[in-house]
Amino acid sequence: MTKFKALGLDKPLLDAITDLGFEQPSEVQEKAIPILLEEETDLVALAQTGTGKTAAFGFPLIQKIDSQSRTTQGLILSPTRELCLQITNELKLYSKYIKGLNVVAIYGGASITEQARQIKKGAQIVVATPGRMKDMIGRGIINISKIDYCILDEADEMLNMGFYEDIKDILSDTPEEKSTWLFSATMPKEVSTIARKFMHHPQEITVGAKNSGVDTVQHEYYVVGGRDRYPALKRLSDANPGIFSVIFCRTKRDTQKVAEKLIEDGYNAGALHGDLSQNQRDLVMNAFRKKQIQMLVATDVAARGIDVDDITHVINYQLPDEIETYTHRSGRTGRAGKSGISMVIVTRSELRKIHAIEKKIKQAFVAKKIPTGMEICEIQLYHLASKIRNTEVNPDVADYLPAINDVFEGVDRDELIKKMVSVEFTRFFNYYNRAKDLNSTDHRDGGDRKTGSRDGSSNNGSVRYFINVGEKDNFDWMSLKDFLKDTLAVGKEDIYKVDVKDSFSFFNSDADLKERILATFTDFKVEGRFVNVEVSKNPESGGGRRSNDKGRRRSKDRGRGKRRDGKAFQSGGRRSGKKKSKRRDGFY
Repeated sequence: MTKFKALGLDKPLLDAITDLGFEQPSEVQEKAIPILLEEETDLVALAQTGTGKTAAFGFPLIQKIDSQSRTTQGLILSPTRELCLQITNELKLYSKYIKGLNVVAIYGGASITEQARQIKKGAQIVVATPGRMKDMIGRGIINISKIDYCILDEADEMLNMGFYEDIKDILSDTPEEKSTWLFSATMPKEVSTIARKFMHHPQEITVGAKNSGVDTVQHEYYVVGGRDRYPALKRLSDANPGIFSVIFCRTKRDTQKVAEKLIEDGYNAGALHGDLSQNQRDLVMNAFRKKQIQMLVATDVAARGIDVDDITHVINYQLPDEIETYTHRSGRTGRAGKSGISMVIVTRSELRKIHAIEKKIKQAFVAKKIPTGMEICEIQLYHLASKIRNTEVNPDVADYLPAINDVFEGVDRDELIKKMVSVEFTRFFNYYNRAKDLNSTDHRDGGDRKTGSRDGSSNNGSVRYFINVGEKDNFDWMSLKDFLKDTLAVGKEDIYKVDVKDSFSFFNSDADLKERILATFTDFKVEGRFVNVEVSKNPESGGGRRSNDKGRRRSKDRGRGKRRDGKAFQSGGRRSGKKKSKRRDGFY
């Protein structure tokens, strides 16, 4: 709280911050808030999605607004109705202790009469989509000729969506002497044009490099045949039992089609696109936020309003046409300091796009293989065993134990475990047994994707390991890699292909480290708990280019994880509060 106070915020805002549980400002908030509070200035702020931009402009805007006047003083333009509503709701939370301040959302798909009524009552701050805002100005419903502040949020996305002319027309109705604050994840030429035309000597702040990706996101790509995109999507989901993801398609038709197929195949999925009514979109988003939907299939436009911090994966079912759009997609995960994974399903003809994206986001992709059927069976088997182990016992079962014991009389412990696991395991084993290899030859790696031997060592000298810690122990792929590096006293590049699941994980090392790793984790304990490492039966699970781990870690060490003080082994984990999915682990 002292850090927020040091930025110059007044007590009503500090009280709201306390209620919201914010502990310290993000980088963009630390840089933007003092500038916007101390002087009347134009500002260009470049920061990735999920870095706290709404608070960065919201706090200073609220503090500068005269709540005693009913005149509209602040206008915020955003690309979609979802984002418009999200910003409005956040501003209302920030201003809860400021009497008389009214924030109104204006967007298409809702009653223009009701929105006009709210404006007439007096709205000091209006949050609007460009299309509906221009319509209401044309009808004489709203007057923005006296506003003091105009904020363009997600400016690059608004321009990508074709709102350039609308924004120009709207800004032309605003006073010359206002302050304009432009917030954007990237800085394409169209955004620069807006800045030059409508802003006066703006100050500029940048969080991270211009147009770069978030460094808490690991970027992966999988090369498949054109007809294998959907089977590949299913396997990527099945190989990550705790997945909570957004899947991006290019068109509304593909979005609906993929979502329907996933639902038919037994997954908790939903579609989000522009052909849905506002009520339908609200229902889908509410279900997604409550994790009743694990896989949200969305178009780029519709996904602009998604603000959920614990999305584990973004899956690019199809690559977007614009590289800047990929930056927005991958920014849906790895938010609020958490790690995330952005997966891309591509054909060989699309590999050149991967090179182009790498140059733009200044991060390297990891080339990975679509898991085989047996690799998925191994992951699902471990997941099932962990789920059984961690299941809370219902005390009412005790009344039935005598009869149950009679049923199992003569069955020893090992046989009983085999039978219990087989109840679920047999279903997906039958599905994936003899399933074909979906991987297409990747020219980037010379097409040399050799399989491994049964002792876990692959023909290219890499060994795949299983370790019995995962997300429930507060590990992600970054912190587990650091834990292994520190424990084994090896370099960062000696541990690679780290895949973290709910209560277990996989990683790779070169074959010459095999003896050291197995010896280190013999009778190894952390806070009294055994941490076991075994050679995986499916050594090629995860696949990938070891060299890219190095490329992805050029930035400074990020103090990630709580493992050094042992806190990584607390129960519960990063997503322990989530509802259990209704989706069956066996899949079909």
